[in-house]
Amino acid sequence: MTGRAGEEVERHLYQVGDKVVYPHHGAGTIVTKELREDSGSEREYLTIKILHNDMTVMIPSDSADRAGLRKVIGEETVDEVLAVLQGDGTKMPKNWNRRFKHNRDKMKTGDIFELAEVVRNLAQRDQEKGLSTGEKQMFSKAKRILASELMYAKGMDEDDAREFLEEVLDEIGTARKARA
Repeated sequence: MTGRAGEEVERHLYQVGDKVVYPHHGAGTIVTKELREDSGSEREYLTIKILHNDMTVMIPSDSADRAGLRKVIGEETVDEVLAVLQGDGTKMPKNWNRRFKHNRDKMKTGDIFELAEVVRNLAQRDQEKGLSTGEKQMFSKAKRILASELMYAKGMDEDDAREFLEEVLDEIGTARKARA
């Protein structure tokens, strides 16, 4: 749809209070929707408060889809995410730079299953061979982003969500070691 009708659809897609995920930053809450003057025309902007890194992001509503903004998963999807974490690792490039770019590209998609794959693969690599400094930072960021979404999906607070994810990863790591 184009024109006014399309704009109206966009404006009602997200509401204040919605829990959303902004790729590469994590899950947050839409705190305001406001019209702002932009190049001579009015545009609606969403302001998103991302709790886990104390960040506020403002994004035009009509660019939300292109930016990868989406609603947080429901609790019923958490088990599917945990299944990805428990799955076998993806074959990764041996070269550190290629591996880093591969994981970064997966994180940029905003897809929780891609993010869970990154967390799983980095957790496995960390356990088997260790991580480079850049991969350690990426692993930490990926876990924070994943925990931020699990926090909303499971109705937990931030610390409990991080602890939950660490416990899940520890259990998976212990089970992998036992099988090896």
